[in-house]
Amino acid sequence: MTTVLLMIHLFVTLALIGVVLIQRSEGGGLGIGTSQGMGGFMTGRGTANLLTRTTAILAAAFFALSLILALISRGTGGAGRSVLDNLPIPASTAPASGGVGAPPALPAVPLLPRVPTN
Repeated sequence: MTTVLLMIHLFVTLALIGVVLIQRSEGGGLGIGTSQGMGGFMTGRGTANLLTRTTAILAAAFFALSLILALISRGTGGAGRSVLDNLPIPASTAPASGGVGAPPALPAVPLLPRVPTN
């Protein structure tokens, strides 16, 4: 279920990016939203209204899918966990005492003498 929602979320995100890029901005944008690019099918104002409505619908879908995915992932027992908790710890930086939450030992760094810049 989560995988299906993630795929739908990906498609909605890509469509939202595309629609936002197509819209005409103050500086002209990509120029696709003008009536010349539509071949006389729609006027400039009609194209702008269509793109504005499409952006609003895609933004609402993006927001709803984000909330649904967050609620689903919360129920899987991953509450309070971080993505960084799943990273493997190299053996050289593992704590010697074996205690949970102990900071890893830092390697000794020799101090270099300060060289004058003059």
